[in-house]
Amino acid sequence: MVQQTMSGATRATDEEEALHFLETIFSTPDLGVLALESKCRRFCDHYTSLSADDRISFLTVLAKQYGVNQGAVVQVATSVVNAQEREALLLMTEERLRHTLIPQYQQLFSKIGRIEGGVKFLVDMRADILTHLPGAQSEEYKAHMRILQQTIRDLLALWFSVGFLHLQRITWQSPCDMVQKISMYEAVHPIRDMNDLKRRVGSYRRCFVFTHRSMPGEPVVVLHTALTNSISSSIHSILKTPTFSGSKMETDSSNDGDVDEKEDPNKISAAIFYSITSTQKGLQGVDLGNYLIKTVVKEVQNEFKGITQFSSLSPIPGFKTWLITEINRIIHMQEIGEQHPELLLEKEIEVLRNALSIPDHSVLKTLKDLVQTHGWIQNESISEMIKGILLRLCGRYLFIEKRRGFALNPVANFHLGNGAVLWRLNWKADMSMRGINQSCGMMVNYRYYLENTEENSQKYLENQTITASPDFLQLVENGK
Repeated sequence: MVQQTMSGATRATDEEEALHFLETIFSTPDLGVLALESKCRRFCDHYTSLSADDRISFLTVLAKQYGVNQGAVVQVATSVVNAQEREALLLMTEERLRHTLIPQYQQLFSKIGRIEGGVKFLVDMRADILTHLPGAQSEEYKAHMRILQQTIRDLLALWFSVGFLHLQRITWQSPCDMVQKISMYEAVHPIRDMNDLKRRVGSYRRCFVFTHRSMPGEPVVVLHTALTNSISSSIHSILKTPTFSGSKMETDSSNDGDVDEKEDPNKISAAIFYSITSTQKGLQGVDLGNYLIKTVVKEVQNEFKGITQFSSLSPIPGFKTWLITEINRIIHMQEIGEQHPELLLEKEIEVLRNALSIPDHSVLKTLKDLVQTHGWIQNESISEMIKGILLRLCGRYLFIEKRRGFALNPVANFHLGNGAVLWRLNWKADMSMRGINQSCGMMVNYRYYLENTEENSQKYLENQTITASPDFLQLVENGK
């Protein structure tokens, strides 16, 4: 009890100190460029010097005390209602209302964005907010902080529009610190060593980044592309990594050369986007990957006229977790005698029952055990037995399972929003431990038909319509 009281007293003291400092910032008039810059720097330096806990207290005071003046909003809104009969007065009052709805801290952030290092500061501060927000308890606090981070996001979306971004290709000859950052930031397929890194920026590979003039030398978003003679069905053929199970890795004849091999344009007819990484958490929700893919498509088309196929080779994070959750839910409903949706087709139940000599009521639990323990990996006959089942269920996860009408899987949502087609599921495409734990080793191709991307994107974003290939649809419906 004493400890809780002391902790509460400490937080109160931190908030009082934050309030005192912020009063000096917001009460200081902007009397010229130098005074304005000095104030912005004081704010940035003070926040940067705070500990993680003190930053929470600081942001709490900033969000609550220097947001929108709610009393002023009510007053001006009443004036809007009273001015309905006079158009000129109504327009003037609406303009007053618009200004009243702007948080006080937004004006400060706009000014911070003009100083050197200010944009990066706001990106990092928003990252702090996003990191802390999920663990917040108070709904009122969450609401204030949500508005705070959204205000920063809206400013960043303006400052990071495509006109302010610079496309840069990264090669082994690029500045050392940039190449190291490419390795450090890679989040989809971690880079193992320097040889792996050199391969990813070498022959038959293209690594492009967007940089921003306010963050020099900092890759904002990174896209890795493989130049191949067909649409790849395995990440091992691109990265040349062994599988977790130790089996012979798949190879691709168009990618067998040394990292410094001279490229043969006749071997290149497809561009495969196999990794896209946003490097700044503070830019979450700011659409940069879409622009980067479109820009890279134009770049490689200009370089290689023979490229006619554009596709991703994408991971499927969340599939295994979703599958285990669904199985557990249905088993529970069976146990308490409730009606439940069918997860498996009759023919799939029969295959598992006959092959494993188990009763019907054990089929789901057995499938769950095989998936959780990875018991199917080393046993080829079991692997072939559950291949069609897992492919169909994964197809269902990508095509049918939704969140607010859109694809539940975040990677699917990204590519479908860009106008890609859900084209092909690939069995044993990523047999690393990471790939097995994410998606039972499966990966998916989202194919970009350039003449249809705009129409596909519009159908998905406006009507939540997913465009899929005939083969993919047949897989989802029939498990074939």
